[in-house]
Order: sequence, then C-alpha cells, then structure tokens
Amino acid sequence: MPVRIRLQRHGKKGKPFYWVVAADSRAKRDGKFLEKLGIYNPNTNPATIDIDVDSSVKWLQNGAQPSDTARAILSYKGVLLKHHLMGGVAKGALTEEQVEEKFKAWLDEKEAAVQAKKDGLSKAEAEAKAKALEAEKEANEKRIAAAAPVEEEVAEEAAEEATEATATEEAPAEETTAEAEEAPAAEEASKEEE
Repeated sequence: MPVRIRLQRHGKKGKPFYWVVAADSRAKRDGKFLEKLGIYNPNTNPATIDIDVDSSVKWLQNGAQPSDTARAILSYKGVLLKHHLMGGVAKGALTEEQVEEKFKAWLDEKEAAVQAKKDGLSKAEAEAKAKALEAEKEANEKRIAAAAPVEEEVAEEAAEEATEATATEEAPAEETTAEAEEAPAAEEASKEEE
C-alpha cells in the first residue's frame, strides 16, 4: 500500500484549513487516512503550522512520500532535516544526542526568524495606524480651517443683528421710561390740586 503524506482540506468556503495526514494514495483527498500528523492554517500571517515531528519522521522512514505542498510544510518545520539526521544515525555517523542537539539548534534559529517576521508585521501595522491617524488629523485641521471664515461671517452677521435688535429695543424702552416718569408726575399734580 503506497502511503502519501498530504493535505486534507477542512474549513468553510474561502477559508481553507488543512490537516496534514498519512493516507493511502488511492484514497480520496478528504477520505480515509491512516494518521493525522498535524494542521496547517494559511489564513493567518504567518501561517499556523503544528506538526508532530516524531510521527512524521517515522512515516518518512517507513517509505511514505510527501506531496509537494506537504514536503514544503515538512521542510519548513524541520521534519525533513530530522529525517536526514536520523539517516546519519542509521549509518553510524551521528549519535541520537548529536541529532537532538543539531535539531534543537535549528529549531531555535527558525523560531527566531519567525518571531522577527511577526515583530516586523506588528511594527508595520502600528506604523500604518499612526500614518492613518496623522492623515485624519491633517484632514480635520483643513476642514476646520475651511469652516473658520464661514463661522466668522456668521458670527459678524449675528452680532450686527443683535446690535440692530438692541437698538430697536432701546428706542421704545426710552419712550416708555419717559411716559412712566410723566405719569407719576401727573398723578402728583392732580393730588396737589385736590
């Protein structure tokens, strides 16, 4: 039975999510599989990959052939490197401890590279947000500057209307004040006559 290490598609339309599986090459793409080796989610940046390294190496040593995409994923996670190093153990060129040490050093280096990419992405995102905020502030200042002359004209017109309104209110108020002063004087005169 020829065994292939390949991807099995899951997820909804437009949002694929894959299982990395060891399956009979004659089985359907999303059909029966022998063992689930890990997951691959290309929707995140960087892509999320979780692989069981030891099981994958065991299948490779037993003759399983990875598909092109699965080979790239296995190489990215170091499975092919470990398989290669385990070949050295079989030949007697390396010991198990040396293999683990080399593999651990490679993993640390790879993890540092992935972390650098994540930091770069978050920094770029923060810069884009700052740039957008700066552009928004500039646009607001331009809008406020364009609205300032209009507001001044409206304020001047309101002030003119207010002065006209107070002038018209003062004139009748003066007349009523004069009338109010005359009325008590007339009452006093009529009282004196009596």
